[in-house]
Amino acid sequence: MTDDVKVRRTTRKTADSDGAAPLAAKPRTRAMKAAPPQMAFDLFSDVAADLTCGVDEVGRGPLAGPVVTAAVILDPSRPIKGLADSKKLTALRREALYEEIVERSLAFCIAEASVAEIDSLNILHATMLAMQRAVNGLSRVPALALIDGNRCPVLPMHAEAVIKGDDKVPAISAASILAKVTRDRQLTALHEEFPQYGFDEHVGYGTPKHLEALRAHGPSPHHRQSFAPVREAFEIFGTLTVSRVVRTS
Repeated sequence: MTDDVKVRRTTRKTADSDGAAPLAAKPRTRAMKAAPPQMAFDLFSDVAADLTCGVDEVGRGPLAGPVVTAAVILDPSRPIKGLADSKKLTALRREALYEEIVERSLAFCIAEASVAEIDSLNILHATMLAMQRAVNGLSRVPALALIDGNRCPVLPMHAEAVIKGDDKVPAISAASILAKVTRDRQLTALHEEFPQYGFDEHVGYGTPKHLEALRAHGPSPHHRQSFAPVREAFEIFGTLTVSRVVRTS
């Protein structure tokens, strides 16, 4: 993994975009009651004739690794059963749904903001930038973007923030699953290079085991220096002290 921008797409998707300035738009929230996935399209009958994408992020809180975002336009003619907040699904179920979303969606794009961008911009603005990249990377332009949470990135189309949207809006649920599976895979791969941190277990979050590893080994190049526990480890060790493990076949 490098500090360069990575955007995941299939041949159906367009090339990635650097996005606009990472500024959050004034929040516009839509109050909704939780609804079964099969009823979700009725919630947006006012835009039924247009395309709507759901947008979500994973990885704002961890001490290491990028923040990953996804944008998804679902196909109403090819419904996907079982969409829900990715945090409420097992890893096995997320993996299965990931494949269904990639296969059945009208368009999707997975993007990220790097550790360097997080440290430079702060985690909020880096997240907004990654969301811009995901939406701008869609192969079809939606008329409406529904963003999980209470803030919207600046986008070329109308955008609305939906609090707890990943548990209410299927397109946002789908986006959360793509982002979660992608980031978990990245951190599992990172564990192969830096096994001393246990990235395969905590995927970068500040668990007691992770904090203990930081104190024992110092930070890796993939740790976020702008986050307090990592900054404190840098102050103790003074520089990067950990080298990646080179595995031979």
